[in-house]
Amino acid sequence: MDRISPEQRSQNMAQVKSKNTKPEMLVRSLLHRMGYRFRLHIKTLPGHPDVVLPRYKAVIFVHGCFWHGHEGCKRATMPATRTEFWRKKIDGNQSRDRRNLTALEELGYRCLVIWQCEMKDIEALKMRLSEFLG
Repeated sequence: MDRISPEQRSQNMAQVKSKNTKPEMLVRSLLHRMGYRFRLHIKTLPGHPDVVLPRYKAVIFVHGCFWHGHEGCKRATMPATRTEFWRKKIDGNQSRDRRNLTALEELGYRCLVIWQCEMKDIEALKMRLSEFLG
């Protein structure tokens, strides 16, 4: 049983953003400070990557651990209610992510997935971005 009313739950879920999230903004800010220039959410590319660096033929996805089912992450726990719905939703997201990454690689793009839980260590994130774009 849910602790809040269906109307309140609907209102809460409507507030969940898919673009310009805090983790995504952090990655964009880091990239900009590191001197990289990029484009955002190019609709002609599979999966509408969060960050596209055309000069490097590279894309970056910033995934929320819960929504994309980050294996082994404490943020990716399954809700206690409506588990069948959430399992199907998260499995669908993971399947779509795999298809998009494969399609981008076939187009010649290098892909990097950054998880929400990786945002804690900014220096490690900077190093990972530098190595990826190197």
